[in-house]
Amino acid sequence: MSVTAGAGVGDRSAAEAPHVLDNPALASLTGPHARFAERRGRVLRYPVDVSPWLALPDTPDARDWADLAALAGPGAEIPLPGYRGELPDGWETTFRIDGVQFVDDGLAAAPDAEAVRLGPADVPEMLDLVARTRPGPFLPRTVELGTYLGIRRGGALVAMAGERLHPPGWTEISAVCTDPAVRGEGLATRLILAVAHGIRERGETPFLHTSAGNAGAIRLYESLGFRLRRRTAFLAARAPQRPVDGRTAVPVA
Repeated sequence: MSVTAGAGVGDRSAAEAPHVLDNPALASLTGPHARFAERRGRVLRYPVDVSPWLALPDTPDARDWADLAALAGPGAEIPLPGYRGELPDGWETTFRIDGVQFVDDGLAAAPDAEAVRLGPADVPEMLDLVARTRPGPFLPRTVELGTYLGIRRGGALVAMAGERLHPPGWTEISAVCTDPAVRGEGLATRLILAVAHGIRERGETPFLHTSAGNAGAIRLYESLGFRLRRRTAFLAARAPQRPVDGRTAVPVA
């Protein structure tokens, strides 16, 4: 594992400009995924049945935190992926795990003859596979975020992978999962490379996230040609139990 390298949030020198992948949810929701964005002030989020990812500004102020609490609701548990700063008074950390972000550094991306495009009609099977394999959040409308590919055996969906965050010029590979009954056959590798091929065909670059402690996944990604770019964190926090001022989330115009 080479997770000892890479920069974390705040590790850039003052001369370096922020990278679009430093805050990928914000770059997605103000870019290619703007059609999904719900907004309150400077805080953006995906619809709750699409993705739990939301986006704070790079340097949130007190008003941003108030808008976040109002957007989610008093006492709500809110995912804050990638946030490495201090929480304001009244907020409580409920979950934290160190993560890593990998980028394409020479993937042998290629289509796969057995992979099929998945769509809304396949969502019940996709949700069932996710429930059994737990690759990370996948919700009823997550399939709308990009291309999802699957492999079937005997008509049953046994493996899948797809696209999630979409900062300009980049696309995240996500929801990589394989039924335990067919693990060891290389299906995840094939699907990652097939999804990456589609991303490359659009002139974009694949990237992905995983837990810093997921040694098996890290070895796989490095062997395929991904390079560690930075450390990050998967964090959730509970908003203060206080009323909000009644403003509602609206789609971004």
